[in-house]
Amino acid sequence: MDKKPRVFTMSFASVYPLYVQKAAKKGRTQEEVDEIITWLTGYSGEQLQRAIDAEVDFVTFFAEAPRMNPKVGLITGVVCGVRVEDVADPLMQKIRYLDKLIDELAKGKKMASILRR
Repeated sequence: MDKKPRVFTMSFASVYPLYVQKAAKKGRTQEEVDEIITWLTGYSGEQLQRAIDAEVDFVTFFAEAPRMNPKVGLITGVVCGVRVEDVADPLMQKIRYLDKLIDELAKGKKMASILRR
């Protein structure tokens, strides 16, 4: 039996403040973090807040995402020593996409570039 990575069962709400904190350390805002998440997942601001309040896990968060952005294939690079485009598990790949976008925000990239415009 395959053991699922622990992150799958973690609540999105428990990780979300870490994304905001990481961005804030580099002078970026919670609004920018939210914009990235809504761009990636199709959640509205209200839906995102509901998912946080409900403390859904990552499995549910991505399973219930209204629409993954069709440009996710443009998200490339390394997160935690792994190339995001090479991640085999679809859920883990979505989590890594989000990690990568937050990393880019924290590294000071322009929003247009992060959102693959």
